[in-house]
Amino acid sequence: HPHSRPRHPAARTMFPLLLLLLATAHGLDEISYIPTLASPMLGGQKTTSTFVLEQPRCVFKVQDSAVIWLVVAVPEAVPNFNNSVGPGTPERAFQEFPTNALAYMTLNTTILNYPCPKTPGEITVLRVGSETNCAKDEMRPTCNGPLPGPGPYRVKFLALEGSEPVAQTAWSEPITLTTARQPSSIPAMGSGHSAGMIALTTILSILFAILLAGLVAMLVFWGSDACGGSSTFSKPEAVTVRRYNTHHVYDQPAARL
Repeated sequence: HPHSRPRHPAARTMFPLLLLLLATAHGLDEISYIPTLASPMLGGQKTTSTFVLEQPRCVFKVQDSAVIWLVVAVPEAVPNFNNSVGPGTPERAFQEFPTNALAYMTLNTTILNYPCPKTPGEITVLRVGSETNCAKDEMRPTCNGPLPGPGPYRVKFLALEGSEPVAQTAWSEPITLTTARQPSSIPAMGSGHSAGMIALTTILSILFAILLAGLVAMLVFWGSDACGGSSTFSKPEAVTVRRYNTHHVYDQPAARL
């Protein structure tokens, strides 16, 4: 019977391969790139509410229409993170982070803004947490607002074609921000370092006061000396004009008449 004939071995091999290729074509490209902080030489690498990342240059191989997002999450969200939850949803809103949303998505751009290769000497960084005007604006759920605490945080880049995830990087190492110095950690006034600073400040203050007093005295002396010298010429000397009669006028006969 024709239907009882066994299939060709090549057909049995090609069918799973086609399924694998189809799954790969519509699957998520896992990129081994790990987001890293920018060089500390740039300054301001981490503050109390921001941190600076290197741009993912020469990392993604996606269509120009794909949108690359930065995902910021608390560490407990990483193991079961769902890439299908899109940006702008309540589960990915900055204003709900980290209380009601364990992650948010921000800094969306296309591959055109991450050109490859990088121009030598060009600073290619992303400052996370730099927008303050939209931090409480619920109409801006993708706001790049100040981070609410010291963390730690973990980040990754995720590329979407429409709402479909097409590529992602690995998660970064935990990033902990700097913290403000507590008042209790400030050295007491009686400590050796503070006492030395106080003594130095006192000595400098006394020297400055002496110098200022000497300068004032010198100015007063110069002022009085200048006033005394000028008084000699301040009052013009009186000029007396004596009247003279010419004697030869009275010697004439007409004058005696």
